[in-house]
This record gives sequence, C-alpha cells and structure tokens, in this order.
Amino acid sequence: MTWRTWTGRVVRTALAILAATGCAATVAAQTSGPMVGEAREVIVANGDTLRSIASRYGVDPATIARDNAIAVTSRLTAGQHLRIDARHLVPPDVTLGTIVINLPQRMLFFGEVTTIRAWPVAVGRRSWPTPVGPFGVLTKEEHPTWDVPTSIIEEAQRAGHTLPATVPPGPDNPLGDYWLGLSVGSIGIHGTNAPSSIYQAVTHGCIRLHPDDIAELFAAVHAGTRGTIIYEPVLLARDGSRIMLEVHPDVYHRGPADVLTYVRAQLGLLAPGDDIDWDVVSAAIAEHAGVPRAISPRVRRESRAIPRLMRP
Repeated sequence: MTWRTWTGRVVRTALAILAATGCAATVAAQTSGPMVGEAREVIVANGDTLRSIASRYGVDPATIARDNAIAVTSRLTAGQHLRIDARHLVPPDVTLGTIVINLPQRMLFFGEVTTIRAWPVAVGRRSWPTPVGPFGVLTKEEHPTWDVPTSIIEEAQRAGHTLPATVPPGPDNPLGDYWLGLSVGSIGIHGTNAPSSIYQAVTHGCIRLHPDDIAELFAAVHAGTRGTIIYEPVLLARDGSRIMLEVHPDVYHRGPADVLTYVRAQLGLLAPGDDIDWDVVSAAIAEHAGVPRAISPRVRRESRAIPRLMRP
C-alpha cells in the first residue's frame, strides 16, 4: 500500500549484495508469443462484484461490462457467466530473470526460461505516482512490519485519521505477508490485506499484488534480481499474421498527446505495408479497454448497399 522505510545499515548491506550479483548479462526470455493470459468464461461466486473479478484477472470493470453487454453498475448474481478477456501484450523489455512493471498496464511481468509470467498489480495514484526506471531487489522479508512513513502519517492527520508509527505482521498489515524492497524511490513490491484494490492506481507509490501472486513472485526472485518500471499506455506487437494494439488509460498523463499519430508512426516501423483496419484502431484508442485488439489484416466488410434491379 505504501512506502517502506529502511535503516541506512540495511540499505548499505543490500546495495553490496546488488553490486556482487547484478553484473550477469541477461538472456532473452523464450515465450510462445507476444501475449500472456487468455480469454475465458468465469462463473460468478457469492459476493463477487465486477471490481473484485477485475482485480483478480487484471481487466478493467468497464471492459468486462462492455464485453458482456451489462452496465458497469450491475450487481452480479451467483452462477452468472461472464466472458473475461485477460490477455495482455508483453513489453519488449522482459528478459530472463528480470521484472518489468508497466504502470498504465498495471501488470508485472517476470521472465522465466520457457515462459513469461504476469500478474495484475496496483500502482501509485496520480497524486503519489510510482517512479519509473531501473531497479534491483534489495531486501526480501516474510511477515514484514510496516514502518509508517512520516509523510503518510501527516496525510492521515490532515484527513482526520490517526496512524501508528508501526504496524506489526498480521491481518491488519497493509503490506501483507511478503515484502520486496526496491532500489528505486524507497518503494517496494508487496502483498495486501485488500485484494479488491488490485489493478487500480491507489497506492502511495508501491507495487501491490494479490496475496497468492506475491507469494509466487517472492519465491521466484532473490536479492539482486534486476527489473525496470516503465510507462507505456500504448502497446503494439505482431502475433503471427496479426498486428495487435493494446491501449490503456493514461493515468499519469505522460503518454503521447496524439495517440493516433503515435500509432501511425509505430506501425510505420512495425508493419509497413500491412492492411490496417483504421476503424478498429480508432475504436481501440477511444475505448482504451486495456486488452489487445487485432488491427490487421483488415476484415473485408460486405457492402450493405441494396443491389440495383435489372430492367427486363
């Protein structure tokens, strides 16, 4: 949920670990394609909401609602079937043994030998953005104590709330059961006691994962694991004969001012001469659904013109 504080001694020790382990060259990760995830059918359970389902699968509630022809304010019923498109394009920065976090995409990617794993995350809110740039994992902690930063205590006081100086491990700890301290911006990757907050921009800069997901990531990385935090609201990739476009909300207003012009320029490099369906491109930009849309090859639409009758 928030920033974590460390003593100078811990940081110096962790930096020494990074210096000793962070010089190995990376190897391109092997993956079956430019996308992770899948489209699937989900059966609603008791207590599920569009928000809770969205947070678990990494899809915006509005996208789920639109894909299922329901209102985003709809109340779900147990046993209801929903189509969830949980695919995402993989940023090109992902390599073997590295973490990549794309803030507008609200996804964390980790490169393994034969695949790329990906999990939805919560990121910093607009007024407290997550910093971008390369990082290393400095520390790993199970059942961490949250040392509440003074800035967050003061923010709570302005809102009329009181926060303790520390929060011990347990169900009330916003960090959850696992903490990965990073070398960028005094932030970390951690779990949460509020799983429905995942896939939103709501933290004080930290990267927040579902409790099950942070357990998997925690087991896969070590002190010295390298990574980078990027800001790419518009992604393009070739998937066989298709060109895929994925557009996300520009939460920090750092993306291209004219997305259509940006897409045209990128396609000139990625797919010169491809038969692009510009109607689909425009629709994908307008809806910024956060899932890949096939924009080429263009589907030839049948003419709806009424044929002229031949005179006898």
